[in-house]
Order: sequence, then C-alpha cells, then structure tokens
Amino acid sequence: MRTRTTTLLLALVLLLAGCAGGADRDDGRITLRFQSLAWQDESVKANKELVREWNATHPDVRVEYVQGSWDSVHDQLLTSFEGGEAPDIIHDASDDLADFAYGGYLADLTGLLPARLTSDIPERSWEAATFGDGVYGVPFLQEPRVLIANATLLRKSGVRIPTPEHPWTWAEFRQVTKELSGEGTYGVAWPLKEPVSATLNLSLSTGGRLFHRGADGKVTVRFEEGDQVVPRTVRDQVGADRSASPTTLGSGGSDTLPGFFAGKYAMVPLGFSYRQQIEQQAPEGFDWQVLPAPAGADGLAQGVSPQTLSVAEDSPHKKEAAAFVDFLLQPDNMVRLALGDWMLPTGEQALKDPALHTAEHGWDTGTALAGHLRSAPAQSVRGYAEWKDKVATPALQEYYSGAIGMDELRHRMEEDGNLVLARYQR
Repeated sequence: MRTRTTTLLLALVLLLAGCAGGADRDDGRITLRFQSLAWQDESVKANKELVREWNATHPDVRVEYVQGSWDSVHDQLLTSFEGGEAPDIIHDASDDLADFAYGGYLADLTGLLPARLTSDIPERSWEAATFGDGVYGVPFLQEPRVLIANATLLRKSGVRIPTPEHPWTWAEFRQVTKELSGEGTYGVAWPLKEPVSATLNLSLSTGGRLFHRGADGKVTVRFEEGDQVVPRTVRDQVGADRSASPTTLGSGGSDTLPGFFAGKYAMVPLGFSYRQQIEQQAPEGFDWQVLPAPAGADGLAQGVSPQTLSVAEDSPHKKEAAAFVDFLLQPDNMVRLALGDWMLPTGEQALKDPALHTAEHGWDTGTALAGHLRSAPAQSVRGYAEWKDKVATPALQEYYSGAIGMDELRHRMEEDGNLVLARYQR
C-alpha cells in the first residue's frame, strides 16, 4: 500500500511540474506558456497566427498558446501565482497590475526589453505599467472613449459635427444633446453600470486629477472643480435637460446598442473597440459615425488603461519570454493585433500604418486621439480597487440617479475615500 501511495504521489508531482510555466523538454527545447485574453474571433486568430509564426522560426523556444478570460483573469492569475503555476507571458490590463507588481509576482522588465521597443512606445504609455522603480508590463493596445453617433439624426438636426481638431466643449455637448432630443429620442445614452473609470478618465479633459500624491509618496483624494464637470454634465442631461436616458445608467455598453439602432439614442459614449460590435450588429442601412469625446480645459486629454504583456517573476526563462514579447510587438505585428481588437496600438511606428488612418469605421478619428491619451488616474494607487467598489461606485450611482447632491458626492469621495486609502499607505 505504501509503495502504491508513493507511486501516486510521484505521478502527481510530475503532473504538476508539467503544468508549471517554462517547462523544458528532455531535448533541451524551452517551452513558454503565453496566456492570451483575446476573445474576438479576429483577435484570437491574429494571436494564434503570431504564435505559429514564432514557433516556425524559433525551434529551440516553443510557445504554447493558453486561452484566458477577461471575466476571471485577476482571481485566476492570483491563484496561479500562489500555486507556482503562472504562465510565463501574461496578457492583462494595466489597471490590474498594481497588486501583482507590488506583490512580487511580475518580473521587472527593466533591462530585459530591447531599445527598439522601449523607444517606440511613448513615456506616457509606459507610465501605466510603472510601479515604484520598476516596469511590470508592456502597454501595447489602448482604447479611447468616443461618441458613436447616429449619422442620420446628426444630419437632420443641423448641429455642428465635431472633429479632433475642433471638438465640442462639454457645455456645447450638453446643448447638442438637448437639440437632438425629442420625438422618442434622447440625445445621449450613458451606459454607466461601471461609472468610476468612465468618469475619472474623461475628467482628465477638464483638469480633474482626483488622486494627489504628496512629497511623502502618499495619495489623497481631492474632488475638485475639474473632477466635477463630467458628473455634473451627466446629471444635468439626465435630470434637468431630460436629454439623456435615465434607464441606461445601470447598463453596460452592449446593452445600449439595440436602442441605439432603433433611434432611441442619437449618441452613445463607448470604448473605441465597440465599433466592431456595431459593424456586426447594426441593421442594414444604419449610418453611424465616430466622434471625439468632448474637450475641456485640458483639451482632449483622456485616461486609459492599456492592455499589457508581462512576464511572471517565477518564470525560469525571462530573457526568452521578453524576446517573444518583442516579437509580438514588432510594428507590423502590433498593427495586426490592433486591427484584430479594433483598438489602437501604443507603438508610434504602428500608429503610422495607413490601415489605421482610414475614414471607414472611424479609424482616423481614433488615431487622431492617440497623442491625447494618458495613464488613467488610478493606475498606481494602492487600495484603488476597494475605494472603487466600496466608495466611488455607490456614490456615483446615487449621484447620477439624483439620490444625493454634489456636496454629498464630494464628501464621500474625499472623506470616505481617504479612510480607505489610508489603510494601504501606513
């Protein structure tokens, strides 16, 4: 019985060893596991093609494609890190990296990446993956928020059509939504089921910063005038103007599309990648166009949380993993990944590709916004997740619904928020 038990335990150990990242074959060939979160057909196809191309030209370092899911990636990665079974190359988003970076689960990529790649991606994008003195991910895809508009309703209204060179101000946007409302149509539908990132990222255009880091490195929340412009605009559109649908405040972006196609909403603020869903789902003959989000005192500035590629700290083959990341993010390959996800590349060479400057599907509008994108305000704030879930989300939801006023919103964002953040900064 003892012999049988010992044999079973040995088999289990060998099985678990085979599941761990960076497993090597007896012939000396390295195997790296690449966990991708691509989910759209075009994106999955592009990622798998690039893995095959790497494997065809790198016989000594084979990459195994592993399919992950955005819905469960944080908990799944945490479990795999703690169990010693993390993939070597990790696809994630920059706003999910802080705890993993500070927790020692991700490799500091400083010195591992070639100069070609580090110089091609602008500093404003690297800031999204920089925590303390280290860089823990390569930001490679980014997504501005834009206005997706019913072009037919716009033409009939006679309103000025904004461009990245001459966008609407937030005050003008409010007025336009009033002019577009009537006869069963709201000027805008705000899908704010998850209100925090949309509010904070768009508030960069109005000078909002919210999180302020002192000389001692500690962060405090100050909900100042610039932070209040966007939520006040939304509240006024819903309540005072009745130019925004109150029923979509608890909806996700996809939930607004049937009403948008039916003419219930003239515009919907959405992430740039939603264009693919619209192109696939819009009824025949439906005419839509992409407009820049409104501009404020800081112009078209906008916060983003880029998609990232990281290397696990426990990977025994960090150099080879970084080489694969560099291959994936060669300019031509970065363009393929961007087109597959209907997003923008961070790389300056990739952004010059003609395929990203066509008027079709609004690619040119999105590309014109790339230089205005900044690291989302909350990227490096420890305790942000708890502050968002326990303080900011319920406070903004109550404010947008009319249950509380601006003074109470400011009090909760600051007083309650700073109590939460203080626990992470002792």
